[in-house]
Amino acid sequence: MTAPTTPVPIQSAAIDSPLTASHRRSLLAVLGCMIPASEAFEVPGADDPLIVADLLNSLKAQAAALISALDRLDALCGQTFHTLAADAQSQVLDDFRRADMKHFALLVTLCVQCYYRDDRVMRSLGMEARAPFPKGFEVSAGDYGLLDPVRARGPIWRDPTG
Repeated sequence: MTAPTTPVPIQSAAIDSPLTASHRRSLLAVLGCMIPASEAFEVPGADDPLIVADLLNSLKAQAAALISALDRLDALCGQTFHTLAADAQSQVLDDFRRADMKHFALLVTLCVQCYYRDDRVMRSLGMEARAPFPKGFEVSAGDYGLLDPVRARGPIWRDPTG
């Protein structure tokens, strides 16, 4: 999916969003902490208006879970997350990761999915800014020896047949 070429204000992208204004501000703060902009690599942060608009427009079934995650984050810090200072936000996110991995993982997944769909980010990685299918992407062969510790561990699941 390619990002629109003209910036979309976050507020207009969120008109149909079930997120409150406070939720959106906290989401922006979370995204900015997770992936900040980089002038050195000429890439936007995950809190870039185009990336956030993409995230808000693709929420649908995950909106309730995202609201729950943001509410839990606010509860953990005892105030609205976006009102914290940047260093405090980083610490609270680290605490949130340890305290509530399920909701933290949702935030990370949404952030990363939308960030790496952005054309600017794909170009900065030296990749063609296009959908992966139908052409696909070449993946170089890796060192399968890196999997030896995993293989040596053996199965870590329960056998459903016995």
